[in-house]
Amino acid sequence: MSFSRIHDQAAARKGGEAELQRALPLVAQAGELETRGDDRYLSEITKCVFKAGFVWRVIENKWPGFEAAFEGFVPLYWQQVPTDVLEELAQDERIVRNMQKIRTVPENARMIVEASEKFGSFGAFLSSWPSEDQVGLLLWLKRHGSRLGGTSAQYFLRRVGWDGFILSTDVVTGLRREGVLDATPGTRKALIQAQTAFNEWHRETGLPYSHLSRILSLSVGS
Repeated sequence: MSFSRIHDQAAARKGGEAELQRALPLVAQAGELETRGDDRYLSEITKCVFKAGFVWRVIENKWPGFEAAFEGFVPLYWQQVPTDVLEELAQDERIVRNMQKIRTVPENARMIVEASEKFGSFGAFLSSWPSEDQVGLLLWLKRHGSRLGGTSAQYFLRRVGWDGFILSTDVVTGLRREGVLDATPGTRKALIQAQTAFNEWHRETGLPYSHLSRILSLSVGS
């Protein structure tokens, strides 16, 4: 299970160490998660929810319209928004008019507000959760949020800089190749098996979890 071989495979596929390093995601530094406003976390969660099962490029292109329609995603407002506002949004051409996904906004806003009341901010809550227990955080987000199962929460965490893995198709293929995952992707057992492998590789290399995840994916795909 030595990660050095995986690293060398990824570097070779990317055309060298410099190219590999440029492909690695940014990881939030100490204190950075706390400086992001709760509205930005609700915005990123909503973006990941709407991207699920949809063309990502379309959501990205329409996002300024989403920001305008949802008036900046202020959680304190959206946690108790009247039903008629949601019904109006379902007719708003500035966004993707999917009522099921629109309804996730107040539910996820309540999740953020409740965590903020306890920790001071949602960023402080995320910062308090250790990367070696990403499974626990993913299960918490799924239980307290809306439509945050599958990889949606994993992509959300990656986008805000929380240090964790993503069980993309290439990462799953890499984990199976290394003989550390035999469970069905999306199950709790698969998450635990992945966490165990990444914990071991983190202890071996000292690399951030998001870098380990990306390097593994690049050792398989482009």
